[in-house]
Amino acid sequence: MFGVVLVTGASGYVASHVVKVLLEKGYRVRGTVRSFMNAERVNHLYDLCPDSKHKLELVEADLTKDDTWPRAVVGCEYVHHVASPLPLEEPKNEDDVIVPAVQGTLGVLKASAKTGTVRRVVLTSSCAAIANMGGNKEPMKEKDWTNLDDPGLSAYSKSKHLAEKAAWDFVTELPANEKFELAVVNPNFVVGPILHGATGMSFEVIKSIFTREMPMLPHFSIGICDVRDVALAHLKCMTFPEAAGNRHIITHSALWMIDIAKILTAEFASYNPPSVTVPNWVIWIVSWFNHSMALRYKSLTRPLVYDNSRMKTVLQIDPIPPEKSLIDMFYSMIEGGYVPKTDKYKGPPPA
Repeated sequence: MFGVVLVTGASGYVASHVVKVLLEKGYRVRGTVRSFMNAERVNHLYDLCPDSKHKLELVEADLTKDDTWPRAVVGCEYVHHVASPLPLEEPKNEDDVIVPAVQGTLGVLKASAKTGTVRRVVLTSSCAAIANMGGNKEPMKEKDWTNLDDPGLSAYSKSKHLAEKAAWDFVTELPANEKFELAVVNPNFVVGPILHGATGMSFEVIKSIFTREMPMLPHFSIGICDVRDVALAHLKCMTFPEAAGNRHIITHSALWMIDIAKILTAEFASYNPPSVTVPNWVIWIVSWFNHSMALRYKSLTRPLVYDNSRMKTVLQIDPIPPEKSLIDMFYSMIEGGYVPKTDKYKGPPPA
């Protein structure tokens, strides 16, 4: 019989898919949410898998409150720590992102060590902890880490780097009687269908294209992975013996922003996203006045490439093509009411 599996930040975009996969596989799942007060963010979680063998259990826990984690972790065999701050814009104070990311990670790990029942923790990190913006000649691998001395490094990238480093250091230093295994999932830019109420950074990017908040598209390259592959990676990092003690890059390939728009335009002909890229010199000028744009400027015309061989060989995941991920995502955005339906919209094709 499976033990209890904890998923932190259960109402989030990635975490809700992790919860769904675990329930579908017959696990007893306990999810954490910051508060039960936001019913719209919480109640839909009970409907993620109507035919599941076990009913989802939810508890309150907060990244900034260490005393909330012992109760959340008690009796668990596995822990998926997915919750982490995800700013949509670069914060004025980077510690607003970094401190809760690191503190929350250590809070979960400390509680896991003390409970005595946790066998393995799966940590959701990011490719942002592996590579700096600016492109690369050789594919980045799991052995690589972002350079914290890079003045263009975003607060989010720093938070993922420091939280993951803190996790590895913590597990290494644990006494033998408190030891558990650690496996890390490092997703790239996550796209794919949205489960009710659970949006993320990719949602804002794709929505901004179709609402024409960006009248022209920057010549940026984005490495794509599907949220369903990320959830599957969490399951396999939890169960595959060879996943323990390792990082796992989850990605398919990189696309230019204009190519993302073209893929979606071909499927959703009644929408009218931008079809022109912003000249690089315009981005350069804007970067002097906009910190978020300054962070992205170095990645103009230079894609970041990652080695996903471990995902394929060890986790045995054949990644979903970006075209399907993007199309499925936009259908879910329309059906969920996040993007208005046009008169010519016919609905998603039969499953």
